[in-house]
Amino acid sequence: MTAPLSSETAPTPTDADRYPTLSAAGRKLLDAMREHPNAPIFRNQSGNRLLAEDIEQLEDFEAALGDPPAGNAIPNWVSGCIARAYENIPHYRNLGSPPASLTDVPPVSRADFAADIASFVPDTEPTGRMINFQTTGTTGHSLLVPSHPQVAGRYLSIHKKALARFGVVPQYGAGQVGVMLLGHQQPCFTYVSVTPTMDESGLIKLNLHPGDWRNDGDPARYIDAMEPEFIAGDPLSFDVLLGMECKWKPRALMSVSMMLSDGLRGRLEERFDCPVLDLYSMNEVGPIGVYDAALGGYVLLQDKLWIEILDEEGAPVTEGERGEITVTGGFNFCLPLLRYRTGDYGALATVKGERIIKTLIGRAPVRFKSASGQWHNNIDVTHALKPLPIAQYALHQNADGALDLSLSSGAMHLQDEALQALRGLLGHLPMRVTEIAHDGKALQYSTDLTDAL
Repeated sequence: MTAPLSSETAPTPTDADRYPTLSAAGRKLLDAMREHPNAPIFRNQSGNRLLAEDIEQLEDFEAALGDPPAGNAIPNWVSGCIARAYENIPHYRNLGSPPASLTDVPPVSRADFAADIASFVPDTEPTGRMINFQTTGTTGHSLLVPSHPQVAGRYLSIHKKALARFGVVPQYGAGQVGVMLLGHQQPCFTYVSVTPTMDESGLIKLNLHPGDWRNDGDPARYIDAMEPEFIAGDPLSFDVLLGMECKWKPRALMSVSMMLSDGLRGRLEERFDCPVLDLYSMNEVGPIGVYDAALGGYVLLQDKLWIEILDEEGAPVTEGERGEITVTGGFNFCLPLLRYRTGDYGALATVKGERIIKTLIGRAPVRFKSASGQWHNNIDVTHALKPLPIAQYALHQNADGALDLSLSSGAMHLQDEALQALRGLLGHLPMRVTEIAHDGKALQYSTDLTDAL
């Protein structure tokens, strides 16, 4: 449930670096995952890099996890975040004295991080064991996110919290594969590892792209042989999984990285007969929320993450009003966040005493103009296409009003249904359907019309 640990500048690590506490049983499991006759071509090596003291501290972190902040009052711990940032983080120290209120802290964005990420790392954090994640988004800003083996290990605690909400408690341990991470792209980072905080249960990162396998049918046979307790992936890889002849049924599926449609979730639940968790997560922040249909939104997961919704000028909006999701705090001590504008949009609400994010849409809102001249928010488009089991799509409106709809390869057979849904919302505009020409993230909504943003 953690992302790969990597660094482009560090010397090539040894297995002793990758698995500092590895036992003989753990080594046996690593060999079994790598050397199975149906195993893929693992193109990379990675590991947990957790020392014995790290494992103890991760157990303390999990034991101390509390409930997310409730209500509109800024939690007391936020003032400590501000004080530490203005003392120890170069970017904020250069701004002068710390402000009295969080609302007086200037927000920052992904572009600020991309321009000079080092200025947002605390001087107090030793660099010797730092690692980084290279992320790509839909904003055009590639980003290196500073992290640490303990930070990567904390993902598991938050994921456990999300699973517990749906009555699932991880059980796998020594000699068993706990988590399988799926991708479907070229290239893709693939590896095997073990999770010391789960008694060295196995962790496998697979690429379902045909180029990573020796024989047809090997992906399904390998998954059946490994019997992972949980399978995590994104809608694209899950769409491919649905087309495979796997017999194994995990205890839960966890969708990350991209928004999961109701139609695809329903197909996954029916096929694998298990809960399907839709997690709102990003590399800069970690898991933020998990979708709960009973509450109609993403229930917050982190106890030390404060969320604001800001308008274009950086001012907080009223409860229930949509704006840019902005976060403070978080569990990554290598990148403490102060009013980080995520580039995602949604609204905060309190439902049955719990704080949730509603109408979550990744990236800036876009309006689409119908044949009758009426404007429709991209949320309306999302709702129109949500019943269809489409793993990924992108919609663009040209200057003449015509629409270009791009669908993932596995959803091209749904183009007639998708066009019908769009016509029901936007009328009989000229519409063209193409296949998304690359793997990975695509800018979901875009337009050439003025006044559409």
